[in-house]
Amino acid sequence: MSGALQAIVFDFDGVIADSEPLHLRAFQQTLADEHIELSAPDYYSRYLGYDDLGLVQALAADRGIAMSDREMTALVARKGVRLQEMLHGGHVLFPGAVDFIRAAAAEVPIAIASGAMKHEIAAITEAAGIRALFGAIVASGDTPHSKPSPAPYLLAFERLRQASGRTLDPRRSVAIEDSRWGLESARGAGLRCVGVTNSYPAAQLEGAELVVDGLGALTLSALEQLCANHHA
Repeated sequence: MSGALQAIVFDFDGVIADSEPLHLRAFQQTLADEHIELSAPDYYSRYLGYDDLGLVQALAADRGIAMSDREMTALVARKGVRLQEMLHGGHVLFPGAVDFIRAAAAEVPIAIASGAMKHEIAAITEAAGIRALFGAIVASGDTPHSKPSPAPYLLAFERLRQASGRTLDPRRSVAIEDSRWGLESARGAGLRCVGVTNSYPAAQLEGAELVVDGLGALTLSALEQLCANHHA
């Protein structure tokens, strides 16, 4: 594409994969084994932006629960097993996601910057036939800090720049996110920000320059216009 848009970096859970409800259910079941309750309102208002280990650490701190690093790691591993069982039980991609990703990859380099586990991302994208379209995938554990730190987007953008062999400008590259934590991360990395209302209403997507109902409602021309009209 010779226009203003140079690259797209996608969040995964809540943007490509409709897996947030599955993550919550897997956490609820695993935490229940430890007699810890995690309500849906708590999860969506307080913990959704964390990667798995970060969520357990924050929950333990919030509740005053004494848990060793080994116990936390083991809990996260058990949650991962439960999630895998759920993911294999049905289709988890949002409507229109695959079509948009294929169209985007045909025009510009694309990447993923996510707090999800790398094997989860790989399994879902491979099953959908889109794994090879991404020039870079940054997942949980790839950076010392997770979102809302800009580290995941900075690394994904740098890897995409190397993989594409192009001199990409972050101000002409777009991040697509479903949460304010993700948008803060992308803004910190200097990317343009698009929000999707899969997890939160538009009013809670502070920092998004464009808000749409999902990838099925997004067009490349809208991203082109975003980068062209507000190039800074």
